Amino acid sequence: MASARTLDDVAVKGLRVLVRADLNVPMQDGKISDLTRLERLAPTINELSAAGAKVIVCSHFDRPKGKPVPAMSLRPIAAALGTVLGHEVAFADDCIGPVAEAAVAKLADGDVLVLENTRFHAGEEANDPNLSQSLADLADIYVNDAFSAAHRAHSSTEGVARLRPAYAGRLMQAELAALSAALGDPQRPVAAIVAGSKVSTKLDLLTNLVAKVDILVIGGAMANTFLAAQGHDVGKSLQEKDLHATALSILATAKEKGCEIILPVDLVVSATFAPNPPTQVVGIDAVPANMMALDVGPATVAGIIARLPHIKTLLWNGPLGAFETPPFQTATNALADAVAKATVDGTLISVGGGGDTVSALRLAGAADSMTYLSSAGGAFLEWMEGKILPGVEVLSAGLSNLG
Repeated sequence: MASARTLDDVAVKGLRVLVRADLNVPMQDGKISDLTRLERLAPTINELSAAGAKVIVCSHFDRPKGKPVPAMSLRPIAAALGTVLGHEVAFADDCIGPVAEAAVAKLADGDVLVLENTRFHAGEEANDPNLSQSLADLADIYVNDAFSAAHRAHSSTEGVARLRPAYAGRLMQAELAALSAALGDPQRPVAAIVAGSKVSTKLDLLTNLVAKVDILVIGGAMANTFLAAQGHDVGKSLQEKDLHATALSILATAKEKGCEIILPVDLVVSATFAPNPPTQVVGIDAVPANMMALDVGPATVAGIIARLPHIKTLLWNGPLGAFETPPFQTATNALADAVAKATVDGTLISVGGGGDTVSALRLAGAADSMTYLSSAGGAFLEWMEGKILPGVEVLSAGLSNLG
């Protein structure tokens, strides 16, 4: 982040500023069901507008596969953005070409315009140079405020940033600062909680983390694979038998790197995966053959919470159990409460991210107490995996374009 320019580095009055936002908001029955992404975008747009920029917002929405799909238009989202911002937002029926150019030409200093869905053009996902140039022609400078799309090398996230002076917006800046604090140069000891249903989906993540963190807590159904690999009978629990050797290899690597692995010592099991079924708390060697583990047990949670006073930085990805089905949110909620308290007390830097993680922490009432909660899904995971994010990398590489 040190080499990327931010809005502190540019005077924008009178400039046409192309802001790559993430307007890919959740919709239900034709209405936006969660305004979080628009609310997080507001500070950057309002700052640019107040400073006298002509603000041009572009974004993808859904997967129209390179052609216009009326149901995937950004027009209703532009209207909602205007409500969030508290002032009028104009809309252009295309993101490039004469329609977009005419809409931009009408802008006065401080005005805000939303362009139509960039994915209505096949060149967007192909990072087509012609589309990138057409977007660049609309603007004097480029601001990326969509970390959640930064793992994609598309025209609006990477291509255009090579053609205009490129800056990080306030949301991008905050995201990168939080992630740097969590893994880039963290206060140690640093711990990570990684959970989910399958080891196979988080192999790169686990491999990267065991070399970077001091403590790695493995929960969720993926913990079953590790327990089974160690010889514990997990009954009917979800696990990946073909990844037992991989799990043991990860444990061996962690030992070699000096990373302590914390696995469950007890489990909440049931014969039925349904709301509020009969449950038992059992040790990891006492799972009945006809039952499945659906949450980690109270002793496991107590053990993790007992470690919190000795941890300075915590990275959290994935709920400990099947949190959407009661009572299997119990462990996640208990740990979330403890993490929230330590964060508020100032003894812990806590960063969480990933779709299920955000939902689980919100349901636990801990989301607002985290040091930072990333709304990015794929980008957050790829960053945790140690991968290069094209939309972030170009903000530093693009310094040569600043002139």
